[in-house]
Amino acid sequence: MPQKRVSMAMVAQRAGVSGQTVSRVANDSPRVDPATRARVEQAMAELGYRPNRAARALRTGRSHTIGLVAQTLATIGNSRMLQAVAESAASRGYAVTVVTLGADGGIDDAFDRLRDQGVDGAIVLNEATALARHAASAGLRLVVVDSLPDQRFTVIGTDHAAGARTATEHLLAAGHRTVHHLAGPADSYAAAERERGWREALGDAGAPEPELVRGDWSAASGYARIGELADATALFVANDQMALGALRALADAGRRVPEDVAVIGFDDIADAAEFQPPLTTVRQDFDALGEQAVRRLVDWIDGARPDDLLLSPALVTRRSAP
Repeated sequence: MPQKRVSMAMVAQRAGVSGQTVSRVANDSPRVDPATRARVEQAMAELGYRPNRAARALRTGRSHTIGLVAQTLATIGNSRMLQAVAESAASRGYAVTVVTLGADGGIDDAFDRLRDQGVDGAIVLNEATALARHAASAGLRLVVVDSLPDQRFTVIGTDHAAGARTATEHLLAAGHRTVHHLAGPADSYAAAERERGWREALGDAGAPEPELVRGDWSAASGYARIGELADATALFVANDQMALGALRALADAGRRVPEDVAVIGFDDIADAAEFQPPLTTVRQDFDALGEQAVRRLVDWIDGARPDDLLLSPALVTRRSAP
């Protein structure tokens, strides 16, 4: 026998309040005393009450759903951002609709799908270049993760250049004449910022700048490109996945880490401490990025245009570059 749906009237009876008060709590109205709100929310939890999103959207003009746009969810960074965004959104009573651009980069189609589903706003991961050309016509409140500033949307991100600078300076301070760089894709904003930080650190130290070697974020590309870094004694790799491939290639070539080549990655993925040797890397806080992206988007939905935000990464030293 199907379970009877819990109604507002049942919640009101349990909490000892009017149905209108329950409605105000369900719709996040500020016109509720905090103690009363807590009593109503407790009654909702005890009875298993779930607001009718469709009905609430008709009443308030909001769907309490936000979009998340990504080129792909196959990368570790994007998948961790999705988890962080979903958890933060759920804690605020928002659902998340995810759209990926696919190989053809169909950003128009992505935003059409979001508009069709009536989202209140969207978070965009790492597709700022494409977004900037379309944001004015998107008709959505937008928070972009990793982008140059733009008046059409709010930007949050990691200070990739500062993290790369810290990694490069750490290797130079250990006595290396210079630091080689295995960079990310040329069309990636994060990769470009990490490359910029590496170049600036070398320039400020008066160290020679080796020829750049570029990968595609994958461990396979880190493995494949290590042959072009035969002269390296210190290597800054633009992400941990490529660093994993580089460590394997160095081991296969009989080059010891860190005795022959010191290696630093970027991201501090969950398994970085389990690499052989454990990877020194630059940690970016994906949980904080997801939380801040959702917080700023919800603030904007509520009527307050939020400021941009840049989070500082931190170097985590392990055995690959003590």
